[in-house]
Amino acid sequence: MNYNGKRINLSIFGESHGAVIGCSAEGLPAGFLLDTEKIRDMLDRRRASGRFSTKRREKDEFEIVSGVYNGRTDGAPLCALFKNSDTVPEDYLKLGGKARPSHADYAAFVKYGGYNDFRGGGQFSARLTLPMVFAGAVAKQMLDAKGVDVGAHVLEIGGVCDKRFDAARVDAGTLRSLDSRFPLLDGSAEAAMTKRLEEAAAEGDSLGGMVECAATGVPAGLGECGFGSVEGVLSQLLFAIPAVKSAEFGAGSEFASLTGSKANDEWRMVNGAPFTLTNNAGGINGGITNGMPLIVRAAIRPIPSIAKPQRTIDLHTMTETELSVEGRHDVCALPRAVVAVEAMVCVGILDLML
Repeated sequence: MNYNGKRINLSIFGESHGAVIGCSAEGLPAGFLLDTEKIRDMLDRRRASGRFSTKRREKDEFEIVSGVYNGRTDGAPLCALFKNSDTVPEDYLKLGGKARPSHADYAAFVKYGGYNDFRGGGQFSARLTLPMVFAGAVAKQMLDAKGVDVGAHVLEIGGVCDKRFDAARVDAGTLRSLDSRFPLLDGSAEAAMTKRLEEAAAEGDSLGGMVECAATGVPAGLGECGFGSVEGVLSQLLFAIPAVKSAEFGAGSEFASLTGSKANDEWRMVNGAPFTLTNNAGGINGGITNGMPLIVRAAIRPIPSIAKPQRTIDLHTMTETELSVEGRHDVCALPRAVVAVEAMVCVGILDLML
């Protein structure tokens, strides 16, 4: 997978059950001192843990093989590798050529003539969010140095909602205070979300949800009109995350039911600087940042690997059959997906700023 940005070119490579996965980021500024502990902290936020996550337990240790000299970026492409060790390929051999509903099995079978690696989803697996988060962790450090803070939280799981960011007033302190384990603005929502997860797990089912991400300190004037819009840049990165099915900015789909007088963000001056009274636009006008907090939400579809019997087809005989997916799977991609969304937003903002 390749993201060819204005300055940053990012490649994500490998397969879920292959020897290694990794990333290569070209165009990062040279001379930046990387904090590997901060990178590990962000990677740990993505790691599987708890009752509702996959039982696959990878160490997620990384090796930087190029792009760093004496601890600083050296101008060459920054390349990091992760070894896959806790793989159980026999779980996927049991499928016997049956296409898992809502996975990429059939689409990849057609596109690659049946030669695709289907184990764990191959290159379509959420395992590939690991190098995405690595790239985002590097970008996040560089944004921190520029006074830009990025944070995200679980907005919804299975219809149970947290409160939203105050779009016009969210600040760096709020973003930094989010719990890394289960980030919520209203901690009381966790109990109801956990109950929904327990119900879905007991039924052999899965749940979807939504992540809300905010960035403060983003300067006005980033992005381009039309095809180079901030929304377009960030959407391209967000939709690289498996299971992301929609992305919206500011009020998003709510604009459809608003009047102009309710939707518009009126300007004011505060201490000689322009601000808007509201932030329905999510910090973007005409595809260009306006200096207000950037607000984006990503909807995450339910994990398609479920124990319930489902109708499908046999890819070898092209006949109808039934399938119950075995193996080690999350009940819900959240809250692990939160850090992946945050990471891709970091990469996009840094690319726009460079």
